[in-house]
Amino acid sequence: MLKSKEIWLEDRDRKEQLAASASGAKPTYFGYERIDRDQKTDRVIAHFNSVARHYDFMNSLLSFGIHHLWKRVAVKMMNLAPGDRILDVCGGTADLAILAARDVGPAGNVIVYDINRAMIQAGLHKVANKGFASRIGYVQGNAETVSFPDNHFDATMVGFGIRNVTNMPRGFEEMYRVLKPGGKMMCLEFSRPTFAPFRWLYDIYSFYIMPFLGELIAGSRQAYTHLPESIRMFPLPDELSDLLTQIGFSRVTYRNLTNGIAVIHLAIK
Repeated sequence: MLKSKEIWLEDRDRKEQLAASASGAKPTYFGYERIDRDQKTDRVIAHFNSVARHYDFMNSLLSFGIHHLWKRVAVKMMNLAPGDRILDVCGGTADLAILAARDVGPAGNVIVYDINRAMIQAGLHKVANKGFASRIGYVQGNAETVSFPDNHFDATMVGFGIRNVTNMPRGFEEMYRVLKPGGKMMCLEFSRPTFAPFRWLYDIYSFYIMPFLGELIAGSRQAYTHLPESIRMFPLPDELSDLLTQIGFSRVTYRNLTNGIAVIHLAIK
């Protein structure tokens, strides 16, 4: 049986990996697999191409629908105002964008920014069905080189996507750059459960049940093996808070959700 201490990286290893990511060192990681840095973007695109058609259904199934609550809480904590201009980095199938579009109203605008066209296309029907097509736009691009000018958005957000960016600190730097002074940044991401017995059960679920369901329903065991691996290599909340502060964000706070399975970070430029 799995043991959490054998799955979750030691603090030193996690910090070394983050530093290597920021420095441009080769190789890098795709889950637990060491790969050449130049291959990671293509691997990420192929990964999401393979799951895009089933992405929303699998998210709801594997999280028992709780991810919808996490996203509603995250967007609510941003306190968006009518007329705000929002950037949704790694926006995928537009769940966060739809929630933000409700808050910014007809005068506001939300841009879904994602490197994967298949993921964007998988969410188009949801935006149309909600009647938000005029409020939500799309840009296919890399989160490390956001194609918008400095000080352009009232808020930036990213949900369950930043850990897939090859140079993750660079992705946050771009979110900071395009924010207006005083603008808000929100990051919703998976993390390590705080209660050890629950963490053990979560590990069993992650490494046995999730890949099985991924293969059975989405036809990809590998995609749903990579998911828990990438989560366990992501910085813990205090570590991510330190990174955001180093980038230049202020008033960095975070909130654990569901025993720390997910965490919301908020910060101000």
